[in-house]
Amino acid sequence: MTRTRSRRSVLAGTGLAVASAGCVGRVRNIVGRERSDQLTLEVLTLPADSDPNAVRIAQHLRGHMSEAGIDARINTVDQAELLRRSLLNHDYDIYVGQFPQAVPFEADSLYSFVHSRFAAESGWQNPFGFTELAVDDLLGEQRSADTERRMEHLAELQEALCELQPLSVVAFPDAVTAYRDERFDGWEFGHPTSAQGLLRLSFIPPEERDGEDDGDEDADEPATLRLTTTDDRITENWNPIATEYRRHGTFMSMLYDPLVRRHDDGPLPWLAAGWEWADAETIRVDLRDADWHDGEPLTADDVAFTYEFLRDTSSGEAETPVPTPIFRGRTTIPETVTAIDRSTVEFEVGSVNTAVAERALEVPVLPEHIWRDRTELVNIAGIALDEETTEALVSPNDEPVGSGPITLVDATAETEAVFERNSDHFLLDLDPLDPAAEGDSEDDTTDERPGEEHGTGQDDTGGTRRIPNAFRGKPSFERLVVEVVPSDIAAVQQVGDGLADATLSNIGPEAVPRIGREADARLVNVRSAAFYHVGYNVRRAPLSNPRFRAVLASMIDKAAIVDDAFQGYAAPATSMLAASPGLVPEDLRWDDDRGTDAVHPFRGRDGELDVDAVREAFREAGYRYNAEGELLSRDQ
Repeated sequence: MTRTRSRRSVLAGTGLAVASAGCVGRVRNIVGRERSDQLTLEVLTLPADSDPNAVRIAQHLRGHMSEAGIDARINTVDQAELLRRSLLNHDYDIYVGQFPQAVPFEADSLYSFVHSRFAAESGWQNPFGFTELAVDDLLGEQRSADTERRMEHLAELQEALCELQPLSVVAFPDAVTAYRDERFDGWEFGHPTSAQGLLRLSFIPPEERDGEDDGDEDADEPATLRLTTTDDRITENWNPIATEYRRHGTFMSMLYDPLVRRHDDGPLPWLAAGWEWADAETIRVDLRDADWHDGEPLTADDVAFTYEFLRDTSSGEAETPVPTPIFRGRTTIPETVTAIDRSTVEFEVGSVNTAVAERALEVPVLPEHIWRDRTELVNIAGIALDEETTEALVSPNDEPVGSGPITLVDATAETEAVFERNSDHFLLDLDPLDPAAEGDSEDDTTDERPGEEHGTGQDDTGGTRRIPNAFRGKPSFERLVVEVVPSDIAAVQQVGDGLADATLSNIGPEAVPRIGREADARLVNVRSAAFYHVGYNVRRAPLSNPRFRAVLASMIDKAAIVDDAFQGYAAPATSMLAASPGLVPEDLRWDDDRGTDAVHPFRGRDGELDVDAVREAFREAGYRYNAEGELLSRDQ
């Protein structure tokens, strides 16, 4: 039976509880004659050198909260500490950060991000502790619905999340990259510093470069791609499932291959030579002939082990499973993963729709002979988990063994990491001039599912999807060097001086003009799906109150932040899916003429807060002010 929920009906279930909680709080104050104190909230974010955009959002919110009578304080910490406190320990009030996926993501990514079943877990799955049964229902329904009904469920889901605000989406930034085009070309295609972007690059031999003195480069030296970043975590940790050390996963996804890699127009067969629907609920995957970096063969047993291990990194040694905090949404999709023979794996996925089912194939495959001995239960300083953790989740993985197109050869903490091309990787064997090359034949990949009229694996001509020419014979670099610098301005300078080919950092608006002043530097910017957002820890009062969060959301002038903090290199948004506008209902799409959030419009104008309106909104939500104009904490 079709069920339709309005925003009002979604909120109805929470309203009574919120109202009751307010009454209890007032009674406690009257009976106990306790003095209420000013409400204090900490905003956790990165320092300006690491992410100038995030800290400006935090300053914007802190300023407006202070005007509204809240004792708001900003605490800047490094990236690892920010993720440790917000994602692992849940030790925060409010954080400002980015969603971890830089390229447009499948809508099912929201399943683990906000579903209540993940509220007690660590990692990017529901870091807010958000629990709402109506949202859970929609998340489940969008997984199993056909295409048309799924769009309806996703529209209702976005409306509910925008109303309830476990997080406030602020803006989708432009990924701004400074690069030089003398030694490599292809920067302008796609997201330049994603794994796909780096694999697209083509090395230009010295003798083919225009107007360059090649005397300083030995033609016999390996083709080296030099990148510069302000994020030093890649020099210290190479564990693909260590939450606090991963950002967009660029280098991990080049060290560890998935079965399927998401591309501009849909899933690409990667370690999977192809896949087919054995029946309406079973995907059969055929593996490429591949080896691990240490020379051991990659088999179907490694694939089956990976999915079992990601669900429980203790392999049954703990009283309850210890899942990895990364890829949780994907690993909940298959019911079973079975190695049929050495090169065939079957995934029982039940009745989920095709797009969701194929998303299950996007996790990095791990070598069983390396990871099966990392199941020991451990404790680690700085991580205060309620449940046990395992060596697999906290190991730095000093000698990563994957099957990807690069291998780690050297690293100096906080200074640089050096990778080399995997000479045995299947991409190098694919001839860009021969689209029917071995391992990429016409019949390799199809996702025509029994009972469905269409499949997302087919291209516009009705043929099956193959590895694009841009990736064949790649990577074109033989070495990859990532150097750490103290700021984005220093990163741009490295490119301008010819010491780096491109930047990896979040380039702030102050650094952009420097790119233009560097004669040999170029700028490319693409819209990133890694949206900036304000996350609320709804486990804590008053952030547990959706009415309180709604008022906070209305204190964020997204248009002004884009103009002032990002200087236009971003797009304000209401929905988490705004990077895929076709998924967003019309009434949630950002309207530049309207210039404000459609659900929680900014209470003010041109960046200036209407303090009286905000204070009245807090009073209507059941909060009080003292004679000094301070918003009082209701739990005192």
